[in-house]
Amino acid sequence: MTNPPQQYFSLKGLCKSFNYALQGILFSVKSQRNARIHLLAAILVFILGITLKVSLSDWRWLLLCITLVWFSELINTAFEYVCDVVMPEFHSSVKRAKDIAAGAVLICATAAAFIGVMTLWPYLPFAH
Repeated sequence: MTNPPQQYFSLKGLCKSFNYALQGILFSVKSQRNARIHLLAAILVFILGITLKVSLSDWRWLLLCITLVWFSELINTAFEYVCDVVMPEFHSSVKRAKDIAAGAVLICATAAAFIGVMTLWPYLPFAH
């Protein structure tokens, strides 16, 4: 068995891979309603965080939550597309798998909402 040719670092290759990733994110935002909802929520959190002058340690929580929600949403979208290619017609097992992946997004988004409220609440003027 021969070894595959070694891949050397190339700036061009790195830029191409970043471009592919960006295309995937943009496609998800354009095609998925929930991705647009998550984008709006992330923008609102950023605006609130800046307006309320959130501390660096609290920004870490907010950014972690935003990242986890986006990660789960993008994985769910990819999973759904793969399922649709593998089994274009309805199949109960594929439906179950898609529902489970969507459930992962729901868990991440719900936890992010709670953590976001707990993190931002003390900064609100009426919370004192």
